Amino acid sequence: MKETVYVVDGVRTPFAKAGTTLAEIDAVQLGRDAVASLLARTGVDMAQVDELIFGCVAQPAQAANIARVIALRAGLPRSMPAVTVHRNCASGFESITNAAEKIAAGRGHIFVVGGVESMSQVPLFYSYATAKKFSAIARAKSLRQKIDAITSFRPTDFKPRIGLQLGLSDPVSGLNMGQTAEVLARDFDISRTAQDQFALQSHRKATAAREKLAQEITPVFLGKTVQGKDFIDQDNGPREKQTLEALSKLNPVFEPGTGSVTAGNSSQITDGACALLVMTEEGLRRTNLRPLGRILDYAYAGLDPARMGLGPVYAINALEKRCGIALQEAEVIEINEAFAAQVLACQYASISKSYCRDHLDRETVLGEIPSEILNVNGGAIALGHPVGVSGSRLVLTALKELHRRRAEKALVSLCVGGGQGGALWLSTN
Repeated sequence: MKETVYVVDGVRTPFAKAGTTLAEIDAVQLGRDAVASLLARTGVDMAQVDELIFGCVAQPAQAANIARVIALRAGLPRSMPAVTVHRNCASGFESITNAAEKIAAGRGHIFVVGGVESMSQVPLFYSYATAKKFSAIARAKSLRQKIDAITSFRPTDFKPRIGLQLGLSDPVSGLNMGQTAEVLARDFDISRTAQDQFALQSHRKATAAREKLAQEITPVFLGKTVQGKDFIDQDNGPREKQTLEALSKLNPVFEPGTGSVTAGNSSQITDGACALLVMTEEGLRRTNLRPLGRILDYAYAGLDPARMGLGPVYAINALEKRCGIALQEAEVIEINEAFAAQVLACQYASISKSYCRDHLDRETVLGEIPSEILNVNGGAIALGHPVGVSGSRLVLTALKELHRRRAEKALVSLCVGGGQGGALWLSTN
């Protein structure tokens, strides 16, 4: 990267399981809250921001180009442009790297980036055939035509298509995301017990890190009282009393009877938003702000959509070839926990000589992903995975943890539905 890109600060809303505390708050409001809090926290002059770039997977129909709506609702100048980006699970990640590319092209110095998702409010859809029947009613000019159009409906026409289910399915492989995790569990012989143990550790780490995670979070006011509070100021996914016994009792969700991937060892479907302030050295000079860290380099990679969970392995490999930084140099690693089986598969594949040779075209292994520095504050199994947000949340969490450890380098990565991976090196130096 020719121009150094600095991450100055970041903030996120609490993450809440879909259908719970944040369910009534739409994506625009969640994004607005994160952006407004970021701007207030940093004190940056809004007029100095060149552009807002936000990731969102399930863009609400009533807020097309949701980034622009969020920018205006947050009070940013009307003259400032805004764009929404979409790379499935890496959309929040894409917002950061998109800004880096604009900076490299000389198209700005100060950017607000991040992601937002209200998975609670992903709508239900009618089929195209049903929509045509409604259209026929609207076009009917006579009473007879209206009656004919109305009587053409059948009960099956009113069966909705579940938007969330459609979005979490891959049309190329024909598998939903959970089924791709089952593929990896079989490929790498990952037991149900190993997956449940990984999930248990995610909850234990997240609950132990409540105070640390609070440093990232801005409260969201609900507009009503829920369980005696009119605001939420912490994630509601981590379970203080989670046990291996409770996890082991859950039935497989994606391959009933024969599978090993359950709701307990999968990421939670979640609502939330995250915003980061990124800028160049010139931006630092203009604002007199000090950065949390800088982006050393990043890479994306593609792979078999049926094995999309191995995306981090491919992206980390591509990133090493780009910048020469080896996996072993990481002092903190964040890999999004789409599924326990998926992260475990990445750990196995990265140290497999045969896998690295046959799939990554390497003469040596990629390297170990040590559990002791991986997702030390818990991951998406406990915290949740608002799909358009997670990439930016991982970067924020990693930078905060580097400072707490007085460490220098963090590696952030995630798998992407459709068969991609993204990886990014961060440094506090």
